[in-house]
Amino acid sequence: MLSREDNELLTHVGAGKPMGDLMRRYWIPATYSHLVSEPDSPPVRVKLLGEDLVAFRDTEGRVGLLDQSCPHRTASLFFGRNEECGLRCVYHGWKFDVEGNCVDLPSEPPGGNLQRKVRIKSYPCVERGGIVWAYMGPPALKPDIPDLEWTRLPDSHRLASRQILQCNWLQGLEGGFDSSHLAFLHMGVVEGGVTIRPSHYEVLPTDYGFVVGTGRELDGDRSFWSANVMVMPFHKIIASVPVASHMWVPMDDENTMLYCVDFNPHRPFTDEDLARETSWNGIHSENIPGTDRAIRNKDNDYLIDRALQASGKSYTGIKGLGTQDNGIQESMGPIADRTKENLGASDTAVIAIRRFLLQTL
Repeated sequence: MLSREDNELLTHVGAGKPMGDLMRRYWIPATYSHLVSEPDSPPVRVKLLGEDLVAFRDTEGRVGLLDQSCPHRTASLFFGRNEECGLRCVYHGWKFDVEGNCVDLPSEPPGGNLQRKVRIKSYPCVERGGIVWAYMGPPALKPDIPDLEWTRLPDSHRLASRQILQCNWLQGLEGGFDSSHLAFLHMGVVEGGVTIRPSHYEVLPTDYGFVVGTGRELDGDRSFWSANVMVMPFHKIIASVPVASHMWVPMDDENTMLYCVDFNPHRPFTDEDLARETSWNGIHSENIPGTDRAIRNKDNDYLIDRALQASGKSYTGIKGLGTQDNGIQESMGPIADRTKENLGASDTAVIAIRRFLLQTL
């Protein structure tokens, strides 16, 4: 269990909060590149670390990430005109470039000096692996650009999806490293030896996070070990075929954008690969068209099938690995009350995550 104070330290991600300030020291996925694919294409809404933002690609192909509120009368720039190297507010025509400079003030009389004084909050962006990454921290402390393996691969070697998780980011990250749940929550979906209950847990610290090893006893003297890698601040690399990477990106304290990326380092995905990875029982949950919200969601109880649950073919009666994970994590509430928990040996990785993050703050 955690104290209420420590729970708040780990879960609150707004500006000025310890975890929020820590998150801002890293490059953070903001949106897909294809959602702002063309110069002067429409801006898109972005929610990161409690901030309402808009992303756009300017006439020269540069991606900008600005505060959603125009600094004139706080109208939303989501409705803005993306034209001639800037995003123009449709209320009074004030225009801003990707660096937050005010480049036009047509509603003001000529000769004034207001334009030189006006700026809008902006964050630098880079593109890697089909994703626009933003840096929201102190400019002098900007780290190197993300260099994860999957970001260096061609599009043909990578399959990505995302959806909104209606709970705090830490619930998702902890769930991702809770290996013992595979033999229960996912029974009937995950096949093979991985459904054998773990009996050994090891955590190896690294410079970038840690590696979690989980051992399962097989017949005779054999053991099956799996390894998952935690990379600060919210990444998980899964030792699977294809390799998988998850990112639980905090939108605010109570909502998370979950990115799931499968990748083959050595070859493109085949049609058979894509069909398998996007099937109903996979990690890539199907979204409501035009949104980042899953079709099987909290409002419809994830379309749980009690007859399927009773049949023994599914432990939960909920279809899909991703839906099962999201449903259970959301069932804990927007921010889980960790003062009520009773943890055991199977929670070794969860305990390590919390200790590691608290020591980092």
